[in-house]
Amino acid sequence: MNTEGIISFAIVGHPNEGKSSVVSTLAEDDSVRITPIPGETSICRAFPVIIDGHEIIRFIDTPGFQSPISALAWLKEHEGSSMLEGFISVHADEPRFSGENELFTALNSCTGIIYVVDASRPLRSVDTAEMEILRMTGIPRMAIINNKDETESFLDAWRNELRKHFNSVRVFNAHMATYAQRIALLESLKGMDQLWENALETVIRAFRDDWSRRMEMSAFYICDMIQDALRHQRSRNLSDDSEIAALRQRLITDYRGEIAHIEKQAHRRIRKLFKHNIFDYTLPEQSIAGEDLFEQKTWQVLGLGPWQLAAAGAVAGGGLGLGLDAATAGITFGVFTLSGALFGAGSALMGGKRASKAVIKGPKLGSYQTQAPMGSSQLTVGPVTNIQFPFILLDRALILYSIVINWAHGRRGRRDEDRPERKDISHVASFSSAQRSTCIEFFGLINSGNESRYQASRKAMVDMLKDVLAEISHKDASSV
Repeated sequence: MNTEGIISFAIVGHPNEGKSSVVSTLAEDDSVRITPIPGETSICRAFPVIIDGHEIIRFIDTPGFQSPISALAWLKEHEGSSMLEGFISVHADEPRFSGENELFTALNSCTGIIYVVDASRPLRSVDTAEMEILRMTGIPRMAIINNKDETESFLDAWRNELRKHFNSVRVFNAHMATYAQRIALLESLKGMDQLWENALETVIRAFRDDWSRRMEMSAFYICDMIQDALRHQRSRNLSDDSEIAALRQRLITDYRGEIAHIEKQAHRRIRKLFKHNIFDYTLPEQSIAGEDLFEQKTWQVLGLGPWQLAAAGAVAGGGLGLGLDAATAGITFGVFTLSGALFGAGSALMGGKRASKAVIKGPKLGSYQTQAPMGSSQLTVGPVTNIQFPFILLDRALILYSIVINWAHGRRGRRDEDRPERKDISHVASFSSAQRSTCIEFFGLINSGNESRYQASRKAMVDMLKDVLAEISHKDASSV
């Protein structure tokens, strides 16, 4: 262990084998420079993992070997505990060994070595030279097989050679690694040296506690988003009947934009929780998560199914203040019913209704009713009373969450450029009746004015969401 008492791992390998991707994924740091150009990493750079203000582990991105065969020949002639320092001293001014000099400096102060290889290509003499150099250091070491194109033709040959030089050999795809796979890798590091077990157990426990905290914060952010969306209104004053049509359209456009902003803000907060700064989650058209919140396709695929809506409508009709207008098919307009009337369970299955109405408050203008005094006419959009609306917001947040947590930090580019998009599946459609009831109660109490009941329902919602998010976290990311 280094003098600071922090476990540190030097990530080592040949240029362009995926070292920086491994560092980025393990450290959850997308600031690590990753390019297809060999030799881009020319100096060592440490990437600490900080939890609750404390560094718990450190990964060091190192330059690739430049002349491993020549370096090995020199080291064999001078083998001993100080051979790395001797090599640096003798070859400090030789450009052909600049990579080795930088790498050996890092090895002198690190706790362990993680050697990264691309096993989609055949084994070469320079690879065995690198392995032998690392074996000669006596530093505990693990080899990671990072198959870039998933070719397995050379995998057995690599495994057989790596086992001769390393304490542990694992396959680890830095571009697709999930949280569970990162934890499994850390668990395997404990077996490299018994002296590390307690320290690494503390690191792993800190990772798990931090992940639990992130899930809880995600649940809070989702509840905040739904609350803000269901409370949102947009109003403008009217002077005469001639303004109604134009003003109504402007209000609807503004309202849609503001609701979309509330959703995007929540998504950004979730993304930031999981330390994603450059991940572009703009998804292809076939992904529901990438559709406009107000598009008909979104309402047809996400949220509750027709019979689930019917059951929810029966509950809502019992006094929770939610409606079911245009909850399933036939949605041709992108805002929602704004009247306070409740709808029975049957209307969830009728379809064909518009999802948007504007409410006029003020003198009677045309067919709109008035409640306000003369001279104070207003056109008001919101708040939403459609029970399907918060379920769709929730569904989209859960889809976004499932993508974010399984998007490795070492993965670059857009999702649709990496591989075909899977069909998004509604999460809330598979909720149990108890989970749906928790949602409905929370949604219905947001505008109830009963703060104590609302806070109790919010706590129940957060607790339920934490369980849902944990279940999503533990699913195999191969479906994402």
